[in-house]
Amino acid sequence: MESELNREEAATVKPIRCIVKLGGAAITCKNELEKINEEDLVTVCSQLRLAMMSGSLSDEVLSLDWSKRHGGSVTVPVVEDFTDQLVSGSNNFVVVHGAGSFGHFQASKSGVHKGGLNQPLVKAGFVATRISVTSLNLEIVRALAREGIPSIGMSPFSCGWSTCKRKIDSADVTMITKAINSGFVPVLHGDAVLDSSLDCTILSGDVIISHLAAQMKPEFVVFLVSIVYKTPSQSHNFFFPHCLTTYIVIFFFGH
Repeated sequence: MESELNREEAATVKPIRCIVKLGGAAITCKNELEKINEEDLVTVCSQLRLAMMSGSLSDEVLSLDWSKRHGGSVTVPVVEDFTDQLVSGSNNFVVVHGAGSFGHFQASKSGVHKGGLNQPLVKAGFVATRISVTSLNLEIVRALAREGIPSIGMSPFSCGWSTCKRKIDSADVTMITKAINSGFVPVLHGDAVLDSSLDCTILSGDVIISHLAAQMKPEFVVFLVSIVYKTPSQSHNFFFPHCLTTYIVIFFFGH
């Protein structure tokens, strides 16, 4: 019954142009605990802005991040600037990102993916994992917002998503649909969630994308990953397009 309601809700959403997966290795330094690759993240967000801005009236970037960061000053918005200047959400993008160097350490040390919330270590790890992955989500939302993209962080746990034996059991897309219809860009991430059989587990970003694609039928699903192939003498960059039955997956391999 719930899946039928989800499909009905998804059917009312504006046509989805693209679901973008930001690979954890592409936006974080995987060998350094909880370290964001700031340069690559800025580049990715800038490119996403260009992809979303068709029909925009101006190339000027108006930051939507008005909060203080790392001891810096607060960007004070000028009200008059916000007249048809935002990157339009009408292209209907959804962003899902991996955890990279965030969350994996906490989850693996405590065994969250195995379940067992009755164990103090697992319960502590569940909390620690969510603190880590949601902190990364916030930074990605802020990076997108600084490009004028009206991004909204949406954690699967907080949206009521859950699993049974590690498979999605409940994944209501109502709030995601409402966010898209309101002109926002939802930003989801892999998360620690409750599991009706195991007590808890990890819900990966790839599983989230698969579910959203089945529910929302986007034109494209794009994976941005960073893989460097090295020979003894050189490195190569690769770009492979792959066609699937209902959408296109583009793998970007680069530094």
